[in-house]
Amino acid sequence: MVLTGKGIVPEEVVDTRKEKITEDGAWELLKAAQELVVGRGKKFEIFHPAQDEKEVILKACLGRTGNLRAPALKIGKRMVIGFNDAMYEQFVGDL
Repeated sequence: MVLTGKGIVPEEVVDTRKEKITEDGAWELLKAAQELVVGRGKKFEIFHPAQDEKEVILKACLGRTGNLRAPALKIGKRMVIGFNDAMYEQFVGDL
C-alpha cells in the first residue's frame, strides 16, 4: 500500500469488493466531513456537504456500480476520494 510506505497507517481498511458502500452508507460517511476532495482523472473537485447539494456530491463520489469510489480516505474532518497525483500531493502528503 502506497500510504504505509510513507509512514501513514490506516486505522481501518474496508475491502469494498466484499463490503459495498452504496448511496445511503456513502452519504452517512460523506455528510460527516467538513470537506470532500474528489479526484477523477487529471482533475479534482472540492465539496462541502453542509453547503453543496447531496445529489451533486454523490454523483462525484459514487462509481458506475453505485459503490463509493476507492480509495476513500478520512483524514481528520476531510475525506479524500478517488485518486489523482496532484490531489494526493496537496491533501495527503508528498507521495
